[in-house]
Amino acid sequence: MKKISILIPAYNEEAVLEALYARLGTLANDIKKYTFEFLFVNDGSRDNTLKIIRELAEVDDRVSYVNLSRNFGKEIAMVAGFDHVSGDATVIIDADLQDPPELIPEMIHYWEEGFDDVYAKRRSREGETWFKKWSSKKFYQILEKLSHVPIQKDTGDFRLLDRRAIEALKGMRESERYTKGMFSWIGFYKKEILYDRDPRAAGETKWNYRKLINFAIDGITSFTTAPLRITTYVGFIVSLIAFLYLIFIVFRTVFLGADIAGYPSTLAVILFLGGVQLLSLGIIGEYVGRIFLETKQRPLYLIEEYHNGSRKKTRRKD
Repeated sequence: MKKISILIPAYNEEAVLEALYARLGTLANDIKKYTFEFLFVNDGSRDNTLKIIRELAEVDDRVSYVNLSRNFGKEIAMVAGFDHVSGDATVIIDADLQDPPELIPEMIHYWEEGFDDVYAKRRSREGETWFKKWSSKKFYQILEKLSHVPIQKDTGDFRLLDRRAIEALKGMRESERYTKGMFSWIGFYKKEILYDRDPRAAGETKWNYRKLINFAIDGITSFTTAPLRITTYVGFIVSLIAFLYLIFIVFRTVFLGADIAGYPSTLAVILFLGGVQLLSLGIIGEYVGRIFLETKQRPLYLIEEYHNGSRKKTRRKD
């Protein structure tokens, strides 16, 4: 029988894990056609997340887990999951139960029809502010225009991926990752399904606006070099305007005898050009910083403990 892997990145999710496991267990028991693997990736949780996962693994050999040595972030946690899932298809789902596991049978149905990437698009997003919804929509619109790659809007990580899509993602080992863009970049045969996103079942969100802004910057700089091109255009336009203005000043002074503008206008021009230069250096610095991190060639993550539930085997890595 074919195997379906359920990949669950988890960070301080002790309040929802048992409810998530119960719903996944009911789902797996109802689908007799496939075997299931529940792979939890504990991303350096500081609460009882790992303890609960261990307890689940003791009573259910479908439960496997990867315990990372520290908190590496969700993007890296998903890479660790890609490296360890063993199923013919993998469903990525958050532990907070905002994405309903009951949608997985429909994903499997379309996978059986030949789709490699069955992604869930949010029809509604309960529990989120209007500003977050608006800013998310605008970000994806900007990213799609800059990258020239179709980006699935209102779509998160909740999706089913065929084995060949997982293998393609495993081959992309950059440390500064934007996985949502990678899902689009690898292509393959995609299918969209709509759903209503629920509020968190328990606990608190790990996201805030500062993290979302950093995430947006990471998404743009790791997925497109368009900001560098835009900086070039801005520099050219500013230089052209300054040159034309210089010609105008010289012409007015020589032929019309007009006085040259004084301190306020000079200071305004200096401050404007200085701001443009600092902005340009900041954009260049973002890319140089990413080059610096990539050239280190450090491993993306380190594993403290790995448990393969089906084999009843646990091992620790130093």
